[in-house]
Amino acid sequence: MRPSIRTLRLPSIILLIVAGTVACALWAVRHAHRVAMVDEAARAHQQLGLYANSLHTLIERYRSLPAVLALDPQLIDALKAPVTASTQDALNRKLQQINTAAHSSTLELLDREGLAVAASNWQLPTSYVGQNYGFRPYFLQTRRQGSGRFYAVGVTSGVPGYFLSSAVKDEQGQFLGAMVVKLEFPELEREWGQGDDTLLVSDARGIVFIANQPGWRYRELNALSDADRRELGSTRQYDRQPLTPLAVQPLQQFDDHSQLARVEGPNGPAQYLWQSLPLASEGWTLHLLRRPPLASEDARNAALAAAGAWLSLVFLGLFLYQRWRLGRLRQRSREELEALVQLRTRDLRIAQDGLVQAAKLAALGQMSAAMAHEINQPLTAQRMQLATLRLLLDHGRVDDAYQALAPLEQMLTRMAALTGHLKTFARKSPAGLREPLDLAEVVDQALLLLEPRIREERVCTTLELARPACVCGDAIRLEQVLINLLGNALDAMRHSPVRELRVRLEPDPGGWRLSVADTGGGIAPEHLNTVFDPFFTTKPVGDGLGLGLAVSAAIVHESGGQLTAANLGNGAILTVVLPAEAPPPC
Repeated sequence: MRPSIRTLRLPSIILLIVAGTVACALWAVRHAHRVAMVDEAARAHQQLGLYANSLHTLIERYRSLPAVLALDPQLIDALKAPVTASTQDALNRKLQQINTAAHSSTLELLDREGLAVAASNWQLPTSYVGQNYGFRPYFLQTRRQGSGRFYAVGVTSGVPGYFLSSAVKDEQGQFLGAMVVKLEFPELEREWGQGDDTLLVSDARGIVFIANQPGWRYRELNALSDADRRELGSTRQYDRQPLTPLAVQPLQQFDDHSQLARVEGPNGPAQYLWQSLPLASEGWTLHLLRRPPLASEDARNAALAAAGAWLSLVFLGLFLYQRWRLGRLRQRSREELEALVQLRTRDLRIAQDGLVQAAKLAALGQMSAAMAHEINQPLTAQRMQLATLRLLLDHGRVDDAYQALAPLEQMLTRMAALTGHLKTFARKSPAGLREPLDLAEVVDQALLLLEPRIREERVCTTLELARPACVCGDAIRLEQVLINLLGNALDAMRHSPVRELRVRLEPDPGGWRLSVADTGGGIAPEHLNTVFDPFFTTKPVGDGLGLGLAVSAAIVHESGGQLTAANLGNGAILTVVLPAEAPPPC
């Protein structure tokens, strides 16, 4: 029994491989065909844009013509009173002359009731003169809002066209009538008909009224409601033209305006690559129907490639099956590695906190010389003051001794405050601490620590601090940011002839903006995008590790803010933006 099972297993595997190969080949052919369709759709969309531009250009050429003619004094005067036969003859000839020069289809002048009192086709049997077009939407639009537009079949001529109209008004702005220009598109349809594509233009209801191929005009792309049909009947938009539904069955959708569809066209059912482009200015939609590309050599190559890939995967699967036990060992190693990564990630967080503390201590180290000098001076003065106290007490001058104690007490208080804040600044604050604080006080404390250096290097300091500036964060870490920014500014101005330090704290939409500007020559443009990278520095070797700005950016980001650098004037400006906190907790 066991040999029989093994005998059947091999044909089953071979059958599965062959079936998979055929399935992959068919999928590749379909995918290649879809790619070809997408590429063809992109080309069709570009071509559709050119067709839309030609139609838009043609309409725009005549859009302002009725508005210009509506300002003609002769036309305005003619509509102020009943039109006589001689006046009508003069108007007809004038409109005929203008129509010939403008190369428009027809021009007509309507009175306030919509009656055509003059037209450029006055000599033709289909003359508009004497016809009333007050029911047309373009006339109603013009009387209501000063201009109108409407595509319709002419009720007099039977020729479809696009009507553009503008109101004719007297000096007081009273409506006298409408100047109308009619545009017909036979030349445009002939130009579009030179290609193999089918081009259609439909109105807002989905009725095709322009087509470059016979049999497509007056087709319904969407089902019309009873209200639509009643309105079409009242406006006589497609007068005496039968509207026929166009059956469209979507087969494949590429995007909102591109699909593969089966269409029951005038020449029978066929598949088309259907592209649509809304013409927002007119409320129309331009459609391009193109026969889809046939299967090509690319599809065959794709089928062969997919079959080869499938066979490669099959043999790879067999190879992996043979090494299944090795895969289990790798899985176990991967799990151990993930646990190790989690451990290293935790160590990395600890190291990051240590890096912040190291940067803080480095800043303290850079300030140590100035601090020592700042403390040494009061100590020297105190020794002298103590010697004076001994002399006073030896001579029994107790009152004078008490008076001499006052400056000594002030110096001791200042030294205690300074050393106390140094101790506070040096302590390691827990990561993620967020509490309400006044950012202006943080600036004060940072300037207090740097005051000896600022005074020693003779830096002119300008402060513009809005108070209170309530934010949420860790005061010690934010103070570290300020010391890094101020220290970098002082380093930059070390060899500058003009040393001006400007610190400004002002409200920002939704928060507070703190800027530190110097006159140290600025940051090189190629370094602006890298100044916040760890270990990036332009200082000489031994003057810094390039961690100050990187740590500062991390602290500001942890506080929900942003740190940026830029050049301003003859120096650099670094800006900290932090979200505001409600004032009461500060």
